[in-house]
Amino acid sequence: MAMNYNRLWKMLIDRNMMKKDLIQKAGISTNAMAKMGKGGDVSTQVLRKICTVLDCGIEDIVEVVADSADKCEFLDVQEQR
Repeated sequence: MAMNYNRLWKMLIDRNMMKKDLIQKAGISTNAMAKMGKGGDVSTQVLRKICTVLDCGIEDIVEVVADSADKCEFLDVQEQR
């Protein structure tokens, strides 16, 4: 599974906010922002801080998407049944 933060980036654009502004307001690390920029995993604490600042829910900023390896594993399990 991969994380997709496109909703967050769109929200920042819509609110005329830069990533560095969000880092300061939410009190998150630049490393956490870099991980999100690469579609990586961050803690729920980081997501909660961002949601508090932006007054939104987690589903408004992140989407979990299946990658091709996940789909192959799912198909293998289905075939074994």
